Amino acid sequence: MTPTRADAWALLTEYTAGESLRKHALAVEAAVRGYARRFGEDEEAWGIVGLVHDFDYERWPDAKDHPFRGSEILRERGWPEYMIRAILSHADYSGVPRESRLEHTLFACDELTGFITAAALVRPTKSVLDLEARSVKKRMKDKAFARAVSRDDLRLGAEELGVPLDEHIANVIGFLRTEAEALGLRGSL
Repeated sequence: MTPTRADAWALLTEYTAGESLRKHALAVEAAVRGYARRFGEDEEAWGIVGLVHDFDYERWPDAKDHPFRGSEILRERGWPEYMIRAILSHADYSGVPRESRLEHTLFACDELTGFITAAALVRPTKSVLDLEARSVKKRMKDKAFARAVSRDDLRLGAEELGVPLDEHIANVIGFLRTEAEALGLRGSL
């Protein structure tokens, strides 16, 4: 089976009712697609992985279940093994080491999209359109801000990509700007 974006969206919405988790999936999709374009990779396939990487999280948020339950569902439905492996590898505790460029990209974009979204939403404009990388870096120093996001994971993601952290942040901001409306990040701009 070669899943389409429509297949991925149907799967996501079948298992994920919450708007915030759906928007997170769309944000990760946008960022992973952006890097696929930059790296000359299959943008459609990479975007699909970004879109469904957490589809099982709302039902099974515990580390003993996520992303394992989702991977079982994808296998039952005949999804490609490289997609399943990428999804498994985004969770350090899964025991699946990140090896491919897709796997590194998914990991690098996952937490950073959430952090950037939080940084945009606390701005007076509530927009990603006027957010700059230096503002995000400044927020990273504030341990109380988005405290659930591991700063070490943000740095490690950029390192695994081979992109300086400042550049990685700027890239992801740019990728999210293209989807600001769908992500609820246009704000008052």
